[in-house]
Amino acid sequence: MPDPLLILLAHLAGDYVLQSHWMADEKIQRWWPATVHGFFYTLPHLFLTNSLPALAVIGGTHILLDRTRAAKYIIWAKNQLAPVASRPTWSESADNNGFPQEVPHGLAHALLIVADNTIHLAINVAALYWLG
Repeated sequence: MPDPLLILLAHLAGDYVLQSHWMADEKIQRWWPATVHGFFYTLPHLFLTNSLPALAVIGGTHILLDRTRAAKYIIWAKNQLAPVASRPTWSESADNNGFPQEVPHGLAHALLIVADNTIHLAINVAALYWLG
């Protein structure tokens, strides 16, 4: 398996350096920008493996997770692990990245990015470990 630092660098290069503003702005609304971003996201991972199954998992899950903004749903689901009175409903938290409305929007967005990156990195490590 590749060095964990190289896995992190490939993720950061693909998700931030190689992502244009157009991709970032449109990938949540349309599949085409999400797919283009997923392709460019996968490129740095070619330095880590030549395993087509690993690269397909890395790129394919990245497209799906970014297009659906899956981290928002995971955040909402983990917030259901609170006492009933403290659980946000989906309708009150959907516009705040899965967090209750009282969480400042900037903080909710930053935590969404952290959760999203954590999910991507966990999938990448698993794909490179088991398929790479």
